[in-house]
Amino acid sequence: QVQLVESGGGLAQPGKSLTLSCTISGGNPRISDMAWFRQYPGKERECVATIILSSLSKYYPPSVKGRFTISADTAKNTTYLQMNSLEPEDTAMYFCAAGFIRSGQSVVDPRSYQYWGQGTQVTVSS
Repeated sequence: QVQLVESGGGLAQPGKSLTLSCTISGGNPRISDMAWFRQYPGKERECVATIILSSLSKYYPPSVKGRFTISADTAKNTTYLQMNSLEPEDTAMYFCAAGFIRSGQSVVDPRSYQYWGQGTQVTVSS
């Protein structure tokens, strides 16, 4: 059984940094991409970073570009999300996702990912 285990969330002051990590364990899943999404209460999940594992090509939406960095250690089956210059608007539940993205699927669409972590809360407040 494939599991994604996240860690690293918590409370941070505006302008500070947090790093999230996500480790895949169990099974032998076919995974081409990993991503981080966040979700505000009552809202749909939105993508904040994606990475293609074969090329390490990355994508960020304008809301976090320049502040967030996604990386992957394929030997450890782990992906990281470095979040700098945090803003109160970054307060949300953050989810790690992994999956095999097929032709025609979008890397920013949560429906493209087969595996999900349980989520970790990030709160940015002074």
